[in-house]
Amino acid sequence: QVQLVESGGGLVQAGGSLRLSCAPSGRTFGSRAMGWFRLAPGKEREFVAAISRSGGTTYYADSVKGRFTISRDSAKNTVYLQMNSLKPEDTAAYYCAARILATITTVWNEYDYRGQGTQVTVSS
Repeated sequence: QVQLVESGGGLVQAGGSLRLSCAPSGRTFGSRAMGWFRLAPGKEREFVAAISRSGGTTYYADSVKGRFTISRDSAKNTVYLQMNSLKPEDTAAYYCAARILATITTVWNEYDYRGQGTQVTVSS
């Protein structure tokens, strides 16, 4: 059973930066299309960013475009979410997800594997 493990969350002041990481544990995973989502209290789960299996295609939510960057290191089988210019409204639990297909999607239920989340808190 493949499990995804997120790391890198924490508390940061507004305007600061964090880098989240997501790597699989368990059996060999292989390269997948990956995505990041977030869930804030009282809100619905929100798509943040996605990257294709090759890494050649990325897609971002308008709310993070220009501030967040998704990338992957195939050698390490790890996906990153670099978050700059953080705002209090970015506060949420961040989840990574992977899908068997190579192409990206913004839909949570279209991913086949999901992590347990890492908390990001941005203070004003």
